[in-house]
Amino acid sequence: MKKILFLMLLLCASVVQAQTPTDIKKIEDYLNSMTTMESSFVQMASNGATSEGKLYISKPSKIRMEYAPPTDVLIVGNGDEIIFHDRELDQITNIDYDDIPGTKILIDTIKIDNQTLKVTDFYKDAGSTTITLEYAKQKDMGPMTLVFSNKPFELKQWKIIDPQSVEVTLSLYDTMINEPLDENLFSYKVKARKNSKRRR
Repeated sequence: MKKILFLMLLLCASVVQAQTPTDIKKIEDYLNSMTTMESSFVQMASNGATSEGKLYISKPSKIRMEYAPPTDVLIVGNGDEIIFHDRELDQITNIDYDDIPGTKILIDTIKIDNQTLKVTDFYKDAGSTTITLEYAKQKDMGPMTLVFSNKPFELKQWKIIDPQSVEVTLSLYDTMINEPLDENLFSYKVKARKNSKRRR
């Protein structure tokens, strides 16, 4: 029985592939060729919070996340800063892009060369490819794990550690790549209010 279990484990291990330069280039090419993204998402956090909504990205540096009720939150990044609007509390927070590594990797041109980004973990089987990356010179930003389906090759999930040290996993579905997006999605006028603040 032990021999059979050993052979099964050995067989499973044999179908997991180590990273190759071709794998890395495929990931780089996919992310760098993406000019826009529109996707529905389900977000799960290590603190037990679950939410869903719509994600919009327009390179080089624009992002919008609309959360569905009961999570009454809107996040808009116009290229200079990110606005986090908690509509239930009527509170607006300004966030720097460097505080959210997951958005940064999706909106910048990336190079996985161990100079800017380095691979800290990699897994590939017949169905999916998973890669964990860190900023080589900004380790305080934390790791980012990206999961791709292999056929077709498409980003399906990413995982980050947010500024509050909560692990956040975003799963994507109904994704559309490189379709025109309304620029008004990334515009947000903030009215002066007592409960506006800035987070670093």
